[in-house]
Amino acid sequence: SRITQQGVLVLKAQQHRSQDLNRLDAFSRLHELVNSVARAPKTRRATKPTYGSRQRRLEGKSQRSQTKALRGRMRPNQAG
Repeated sequence: SRITQQGVLVLKAQQHRSQDLNRLDAFSRLHELVNSVARAPKTRRATKPTYGSRQRRLEGKSQRSQTKALRGRMRPNQAG
């Protein structure tokens, strides 16, 4: 992680041969990091479940119901 136990943010830049360019690179990355965190996340818009997702949910429920029904005691006149 980039933050030490003392709460210091450590950025490492070794792209360039020059220390000044590496320092500028680190500052620009710090700027991008701060800007990305400063933006508020978009609020989620509530939508209705799609037809396909409802069908998949009902199919899963019927399969679980069938599995649980087979766990019961079988009667002699019961087929299946």
